[in-house]
Amino acid sequence: MPSKKPVFPPATPLHPKLRGLIIGASSGMGAALAHLLAREGYSLALIARRADMLDSLCEEINRTHNGTRALPYVHDVSNYNEVPVLLRRIVADLGGLDTVIFAAGVNFPPGPANYNFDGDRQMIEANLIGAFAWLNPIASMFQSAQRGQIVGISSVAGDRGRVGNPGYNTSKAGLTTYLEALRNRLTRHGVNVLTVKPGFVQTDMLKAAQGPTPFKITAEKAAGDIYKAMRARKQQIYTPWFWSWIMFIIRNIPSFIFRRMNF
Repeated sequence: MPSKKPVFPPATPLHPKLRGLIIGASSGMGAALAHLLAREGYSLALIARRADMLDSLCEEINRTHNGTRALPYVHDVSNYNEVPVLLRRIVADLGGLDTVIFAAGVNFPPGPANYNFDGDRQMIEANLIGAFAWLNPIASMFQSAQRGQIVGISSVAGDRGRVGNPGYNTSKAGLTTYLEALRNRLTRHGVNVLTVKPGFVQTDMLKAAQGPTPFKITAEKAAGDIYKAMRARKQQIYTPWFWSWIMFIIRNIPSFIFRRMNF
């Protein structure tokens, strides 16, 4: 963690201070969003559990922008007791907080013939309970301020219970429902909550996917779609956009047919 008060670029009337927190930032969509938001003038706090990758990302961002744009905070989202102190430190370092992106997640597919409680537990702890631990206090803070934006990276995997990875499907379905509940609470207080449901994105996590992975996009493409939705203050998006139609069909396949499918 930073040992002294960081110096971020000063705010001006034409360039107001934008302060963002990305949880799960060391690779994939989190890293792509960090680069994008830094280009857009954000001062960033970046959280990840892999210190070497996180430090490298921050160094690259700060070198590119000739000054402090991003600060690293090493943390595993399953260590819930660390959240209150770390959140206060981040808010103090940034001088406030406007945008929070929860992009942390793990995937441990057991295979269609196996059951793995330990892997399922880890997915629930990181993908869902980790979101509770971080987004509950942030939601309270934004509600009191009557402003702010929360972005949660869920998945098309949460739209239906499939045979290959029940634990991952459940963690993402729970995250989607949780984000909807936050949205219903916070919209009336001027806070936007965006749920992102990516299809197949070319990240390390895709290596855990079972079966074919059609329509793959880069993390940078996904980040661009997410940022456009953030600026438009949308409530939910699929990326790429056509997954909304694919999942509409999948959600409406009758159960007696769907349970015979192998994807």
